[in-house]
Amino acid sequence: MSTEIRANTMLPARREEITLHTADGLKLIGELALPESRPPRATLICLHPLPTHGGMMDSHIYRKAAFRLPALADLAVLRFNTRGTVSEAGRSEGSFDGGNSERFDVAAALEFAEFHDLPNVWLVGWSFGTDLTLVHGLDPLVEGAVLISPPLRWSTEEHLAAWAGSGKPVHALIPEFDDYLRPDEARRRFAAIPQAEVIGFPDTKHLWVGKAEAALDAIVRIVAPDVPTPLPRTWDGPSETRKVTIVDS
Repeated sequence: MSTEIRANTMLPARREEITLHTADGLKLIGELALPESRPPRATLICLHPLPTHGGMMDSHIYRKAAFRLPALADLAVLRFNTRGTVSEAGRSEGSFDGGNSERFDVAAALEFAEFHDLPNVWLVGWSFGTDLTLVHGLDPLVEGAVLISPPLRWSTEEHLAAWAGSGKPVHALIPEFDDYLRPDEARRRFAAIPQAEVIGFPDTKHLWVGKAEAALDAIVRIVAPDVPTPLPRTWDGPSETRKVTIVDS
């Protein structure tokens, strides 16, 4: 019998609690979710929204990505709490540094992916995580970037020019009613990256409440184009209901 995939539905995967070690001596809390019985097609490294405004590894799009995409799209999903950020899984060491020392956090996630031979690595940033992606994520290991609700708050023209020069694909998912950057302005700003694709999402706001499925479909179309989308909304097979406690940082 088919089960409807709901917000708290967790599909089968190999899940492992992980610790990332930064170059400046911190331990970061994280999780790696892998397809249950197949090698992953690609790897998502998820960089979460601003922790001072509730962002964490359990932010809803990333939680749903980890719960669903290993089974529905054969993707590996690596999510973690940046320095000083807390979730149900625990608090990462250190303290929030406004995107500066977080460069070590991004590097630690990339080093983990490289050491564990995770394939086809994409950075998926959301809000604050998009600035971490653009400012600190241009690494030889990275295939490209998916930017969810990018505010372009700390990303400078120099950073955009570096991504332009790299030729790596950049895909910006822009809500119609975003609080910081809406589709028309996003197209103007991202024109600095000729290969960038700006995708507008109608009737959507910065936090993507009620719109996670649209975000996940878009991510899969980008990083695993052989996987049919929209993704299934039902599942035939074992599943769990996994309610996550949202912890206030």
